[in-house]
Amino acid sequence: RLYQIPFGMPNCEDEAEARTLYLVGDFSAPAEFFVTLGVFSFLYSMAALVLYLRFHSLYTENTKLPFTDFCVTVCFAFFWLVAAAAWGKGLSDVKAATRPSTLISSMGVCQGEGVVCSTGTTPAFGLANISVVR
Repeated sequence: RLYQIPFGMPNCEDEAEARTLYLVGDFSAPAEFFVTLGVFSFLYSMAALVLYLRFHSLYTENTKLPFTDFCVTVCFAFFWLVAAAAWGKGLSDVKAATRPSTLISSMGVCQGEGVVCSTGTTPAFGLANISVVR
């Protein structure tokens, strides 16, 4: 929800007053889908582990239970692939929206003649990139 993130932009014409600029974009849906699927996968894994360890005889005697477990696992694997792809796309959109050159081009104060705007630091997305790879 980048649209909720404000940052102060200096106003070179009137030094006493700074304008507030808001980022553009809402990329929360892919992240929420990714996290929700991760939580449900964890809960299903715990339930399956209890079933395997505590009710092993029920699992071996019933022929439909292993097939159902296999189908649910295949569905989770497919949705995990979809969620990782969606989160990867959402992350690349966040990177594009917060790229320093994009932010500088959206600031009116940087568009004037003879004005040179530069970035202090570049955003670090190392841990976010790792979350997509997982």
